[in-house]
Amino acid sequence: MLQYSVQNGDLVFRVQVVPRASRSEVLGEHNGALRVRLAAPPVDGAANDELRRLLARIFKVPRSSIQLVSGQASRTKQIRIAGVDEEALKLFAGQ
Repeated sequence: MLQYSVQNGDLVFRVQVVPRASRSEVLGEHNGALRVRLAAPPVDGAANDELRRLLARIFKVPRSSIQLVSGQASRTKQIRIAGVDEEALKLFAGQ
């Protein structure tokens, strides 16, 4: 089950990233986190940028609404998205 919280109207959840994949996509839930494959390598913040682009596209929010709270250099990251409710996250976690 995907673990998340709503803090001050923002959705906060964990993401487990798999860098250097053949394409960027959301795989679903894994160990309470949203598992995401990214085509970008984990070099100079490229994977973090690709993660923000992907999440902005699937949640239909501007990239500026997505904040990396923690885990900038880790495969497990904490994400905060402004303007999204938990129902949107449940749709992608079920994939």
